[in-house]
Amino acid sequence: MSAFATPSIPNCAWSRPLGLGWDHPYTVRYASNLDDGPWHGMPLGGFGAGCIGRSPRGEFNLWHIDGGEHIFQTLPACQFSVFEQVGDQTQAYALGTAAPIDGSLASWQWYPPSDQTTATGTYYALYPRSWFVYEGIFQTALTCEQFSPIWPDNYQESSYPVAVFLWTLTNPTEQPITLSLMLTWHHTVGWFTNANPSPEVVIRDDGSPVYDYQSRWGESAGNYTKLLATGDGLGLVMARFEESPKHPDTQHNPQPLGAGLPRSDIAPPAAADRCPQEGEGQWAIATTLTANDEGFYHTRWNPIGDGADIWQTFAQDGSLLNHHDVTPATGDEQIAGAIAVRLTLQPGETRQIPFVVSWDFPVTEFAQGVNYYRRYTDFFGKTGNQSAAIAQTALQHYHQWQTQISNWQQSILTQSHLPDWLKMALFNELYDLTSGGTLWSAATERDPIGQFAVLECLDYRWYESLDVRLYGGFALVMLWPDLEKAVLRAFARAIPQADPRLRLIGYYLTIGAPSLKAVRKVANATPHDLGAPNEHPWEQTNYTCYQDCNLWKDLASDFVLQVYRAYQFTDRTDGEFLADCWPAIVAALTYLKQFDADNDGIPENSGAPDQTFDDWRLQGISAYCGGLWLAALEAAIAIGQILQTTDPSLNVGEPIAQFQTWLAQAKPLYHATLWNGQFYQLDSGSGSDVVMADQLCGQYFARLLGLPDIVPADCARSALQTVYDTCFVKFNQSLQRQDEPIGAANGVRPDGSPENPKATHPLEVWTGINFGLAAFLAQMGMKTEGLAIAQAVVHQIYTGGLQFRTPEAITANRTFRACHYLRPMAIWAVYRELV
Repeated sequence: MSAFATPSIPNCAWSRPLGLGWDHPYTVRYASNLDDGPWHGMPLGGFGAGCIGRSPRGEFNLWHIDGGEHIFQTLPACQFSVFEQVGDQTQAYALGTAAPIDGSLASWQWYPPSDQTTATGTYYALYPRSWFVYEGIFQTALTCEQFSPIWPDNYQESSYPVAVFLWTLTNPTEQPITLSLMLTWHHTVGWFTNANPSPEVVIRDDGSPVYDYQSRWGESAGNYTKLLATGDGLGLVMARFEESPKHPDTQHNPQPLGAGLPRSDIAPPAAADRCPQEGEGQWAIATTLTANDEGFYHTRWNPIGDGADIWQTFAQDGSLLNHHDVTPATGDEQIAGAIAVRLTLQPGETRQIPFVVSWDFPVTEFAQGVNYYRRYTDFFGKTGNQSAAIAQTALQHYHQWQTQISNWQQSILTQSHLPDWLKMALFNELYDLTSGGTLWSAATERDPIGQFAVLECLDYRWYESLDVRLYGGFALVMLWPDLEKAVLRAFARAIPQADPRLRLIGYYLTIGAPSLKAVRKVANATPHDLGAPNEHPWEQTNYTCYQDCNLWKDLASDFVLQVYRAYQFTDRTDGEFLADCWPAIVAALTYLKQFDADNDGIPENSGAPDQTFDDWRLQGISAYCGGLWLAALEAAIAIGQILQTTDPSLNVGEPIAQFQTWLAQAKPLYHATLWNGQFYQLDSGSGSDVVMADQLCGQYFARLLGLPDIVPADCARSALQTVYDTCFVKFNQSLQRQDEPIGAANGVRPDGSPENPKATHPLEVWTGINFGLAAFLAQMGMKTEGLAIAQAVVHQIYTGGLQFRTPEAITANRTFRACHYLRPMAIWAVYRELV
């Protein structure tokens, strides 16, 4: 029956039986890190607009509405429900598979979950689309497709704060079926802002700076809901009065509402002569009706009571009371709204019914008084009362949006040489662009598409960590390159800036060493990140204080390589972008060169963790940082030579000559110092025999960007084979996991054993590093080996309850660290090597 009604769901979509739990999901490695559990589904919403998430249990539980902040909590009243009548038999279910544990909505009937032997439906996800297919309970074949208007090179709709739920209903029986679809929504306007606008920053036990986010969860006083019904649709707008209305508009109409369309010209009676503050705005829920459909509504009911005020009539015949009451909530009262569509399906008939959830919270506030408008306000205005207009736009255009998404996905899904698991992960790992605390500001004259940023992760809550996005940035530069350039321009502006404030370096606290303070940002040092949600992103950078990032030996190289990558990946025509970044390139590389203490051409690592593996001490010339330095010099020379032609007014000759001198000196030294006949040693000063998985990241980027090899090609292949044999094959053999490998360890001894069994980073499997390694293997003609590593990691993520919260690291003990991580979008680098 389900196959009869199921829309075209790609075979490679990730799937999970509805409501079926995990026997042994991955759990967090450190108690202080975030672990919301495995019930994560695909997020819905545009980039930087805030997002919501609906899990494979059918619940809405992710609320990233306040920019950069995380709330994971189920609101049971945010729910779809279905009433079905066949002959004189009726049934009604709320489509979540877990009843509230607090006793609320006790009168509701909840959908039966799947178990190990019987599936009551299946959840599918292929970002930005997901599907709920219901089986074995209703006689109607029901499928709900969910999506937001996300597709490549789209800098408008991809910012919209909207989610479309397209229901496909088929009657496979020989008698008519009456169905009613209901969407209920908990009124949460005003909840998503920090109740403490200046929280204290402290150092957590893992050395990371953190602050306590206190949302205004549950504060609903002044909230009201207004009916919108004209034309061919039905909707509700949920807003907040600044003052209580003098004449509440209360109606009790038992008759079904005729067709009606949410109108964008109906605004709540809130103050219109001032700019909204963070948390102020609206929600809207809406649907469309045909001539024979019946629409019902209820604008004010109690979502934390037993729910009988909604469920009694809905479970009886699929109707609602058509209760229209705009009286605001008072005190601790909470309210919710509901709309429903009732229709009759004839035998064999199929119908599609769209529902839309939209929101308009136009302002993100960082530090107190630091406010930015979101990108979508460029198209819907900045008043905060346009949720109905956004909903109406979605109801008018969702078919076109669906086609755009499908066409994009099909361009990859039809490539038969790509395995299904890779196609699945390619799309689903893009989830982080929606739910990664994403910021996308409104356009300005300086930034005509706004500024953009994604958190490193929710545990390390700062934006666009440069070392991490060297890997994770592949998705953005390949799909939304103008946003990639916006990020890199922000780094270019930040490099010459200085911030003399002192702060404690957290790493030394974790190892019991005397505390150390360091200047936050040294002029011309490449910043690690673009700031944090509690300060002023893009303007106050280098937020992390786990290490003194002014001393890092990879950041300047990372910046140069990403600038050249953005140029190379966009038809090699944007000379203006290169010119914008050139002064910062010169300043960053010149600053980094000062760490070449012996003036041999290569900056040395200091013995402290001073690079992306920031718990791993490297000493002297290191394979990782030294290789990135060589590749960055090559890239800087290439950029300078382009600018000599495209912008003769720039004085690039002297820096080019300096970079060429450094490169000529450093390149032979790197190979002579570190090559041991089989692979490149970890570094020149520690005496370690560890095989580092990412030892030749610089060589990978040199080839990727069409630059000369930094090491002989045969040596690179030998090193890669050693990495594969040691960090992947032997490492998993040592774990007795050769039948189900977990991926490649960052660094182990040649026999696959740990150098230090208590080490952290060397023995972790870093998901993004593994994808980068897989891409490098494919680049060097070792596609089978590369895909084996990538597949192992994908398998762990999507069978271990880590979907849509992919971590930085996993371990052999089925623990993880740093979920919702930026680096795993490096899987797009694998795709680039295979097309």
